Amino acid sequence: MIDLRSDTVTKPTEGMRAAMAAGEVGDDVYAEDPTVRELEERVAELFGFEAALFTVTGSLANLLAVRALVGVGEEILCESSAHIARAELGAHGAITGLTMRTWTHPLGYAALEAVERLIAPDMGPFFVATKAVSVENTHNFAGGRVQPAAALDGLRLLADRSKVSVHLDGARIWNAHIATGHGLSELAAVADTMGVCLSKGLGAPVGSLMLGSPEQVAEARVWRKRLGGGWRQAGILAAAGLYAVEHHIERLADDHAHAKLIAEVAGVDPATVETNIVVISTDDAAGVVARCREQGVLVGAVGARVVRAVTHLDVSTEDADRAASAIAKAL
Repeated sequence: MIDLRSDTVTKPTEGMRAAMAAGEVGDDVYAEDPTVRELEERVAELFGFEAALFTVTGSLANLLAVRALVGVGEEILCESSAHIARAELGAHGAITGLTMRTWTHPLGYAALEAVERLIAPDMGPFFVATKAVSVENTHNFAGGRVQPAAALDGLRLLADRSKVSVHLDGARIWNAHIATGHGLSELAAVADTMGVCLSKGLGAPVGSLMLGSPEQVAEARVWRKRLGGGWRQAGILAAAGLYAVEHHIERLADDHAHAKLIAEVAGVDPATVETNIVVISTDDAAGVVARCREQGVLVGAVGARVVRAVTHLDVSTEDADRAASAIAKAL
């Protein structure tokens, strides 16, 4: 099977497995795992943050980061198909007690005029106070779209003027870096807190990081334990993350090329495919998924009329070619 359901399905490479086997470990609940600490320091430095916290999932990283900015009964704004709104099972409201309002943009962008209309940091005791705006880069359900630099710059200015914070869901920020050539710290400059994933395009078996100030990260460490997310000798997993950061960033360009190949054959305008996600419109998403499976290709339905194919490091050019033909036939 060629698995294009997500870039989370990758298997560790031999080099990554060797790094995991050799990783020095300690007890991370006591903040004594040297490999975890090395990973946290390395990733924080890459993105220009002072501190980071290694977490089991991107959803937990986002939850901890947003909680650091928005309290009970306060609100965060985000795009209506954002991951924190659509794919984290309501955790932000259920666990931290915040509320959420959204704007809609067909490409998932930070639409500054819409955001400005929504922001309400202080309208008195009868209105929910806006505390933060969340932006996703790249935007998953918009097809891996990269946020325009001008929109991010404008959002930072708007947030400062309005005295609200910005959270960046950077699960696939590595893809934005390769697609644009912009530095990682440049892409992160919009954010007060951030989440970044190691187990998608970079191919680690598990793990994300929450980034913020030392105070925010110290409090997030407590909340991580409170939510059952403390782990012990996690250096084995952190070693995979360090290997991924060292060896798997530049190769994301291959995934982007393979996604364009699939788009061209599947009848999707390749100009709309900026990174490693191909979104395909169809009248029968479930049928397309089933017909692709019959031909040895796994794709995912992300709506009744939308199919998603995601390339990753376990997909070769030959695989992408074969998958493209199968998708075209299924359509």
